[in-house]
Amino acid sequence: MSRIRHVVIPGCDRGPPSAIRHRRGAFSLIELLVVIAVMALLLAILSPALSEARNQARRAACAANLRQVGTAIHLYAQDCDDTIPFGPAGRPVTGSNFYTVIGNVTSLLSLEDGAPVGLGLLLKHYLAQQPTVLFCPGADQPSEAKEQLSRVGSGQAQSDFYYRHASVALLTGAPKVFHIRLSSLGLNSQGLPIAALAADVQFLAHPSLAVFQVKTRTSHQRRASNILFAAGNVATLPNRDDALTVNIGTAPYDALERILAMFERADEQR
Repeated sequence: MSRIRHVVIPGCDRGPPSAIRHRRGAFSLIELLVVIAVMALLLAILSPALSEARNQARRAACAANLRQVGTAIHLYAQDCDDTIPFGPAGRPVTGSNFYTVIGNVTSLLSLEDGAPVGLGLLLKHYLAQQPTVLFCPGADQPSEAKEQLSRVGSGQAQSDFYYRHASVALLTGAPKVFHIRLSSLGLNSQGLPIAALAADVQFLAHPSLAVFQVKTRTSHQRRASNILFAAGNVATLPNRDDALTVNIGTAPYDALERILAMFERADEQR
């Protein structure tokens, strides 16, 4: 009988199959640390990009809301002899009344008695199915849309947008001129055509004013503001050096003039 000879191939004697599988499937501690380090590095690189993408998406959603507001204003003007939403009469000066003279620039949706004012005049017929477009998805503070909309009809409510009601900024008295016709809004105090109608609220107030419901409210990390123009287009303007921010500190008495000045700066970008 011939003998069966075992042939050993160099390099192939690596132990039983189970041992081979074990060594191939395991990671060393160094390999795990390298993988973790790479993942941490990728996360650090991608996080700012993802954050900026989210911010851009919120600015875009805010601009879309303002375009819908612009469409509503144009529909209102078609039905109301070319006038933009305007009125009612202002209320006497009090510590908590933010609408003292008819036609004031405002972010209000309703007065202390609940009567609609400013963009709030669009709610009943033109924005009834989409009232939340009066709020900014890029607001830096928690959304107050549900709470504020619930007040309309019973108390004072605010939106996330300033509205250039009639280019008025008075605490008392009667305006001399109203600019309320959509097709002919007139000139601003700098002699330029009035163009900007609504804008993101960028408002800074000292915490001590919170008891009067005067609170800081800003949008888009104050880096940009969306502006609705009379033609119906919306532009995203950079808020360099807080040029579009209204900072009243502890003295809110000139807030209306500061808001109107912001609109006039926006007029230059029409």
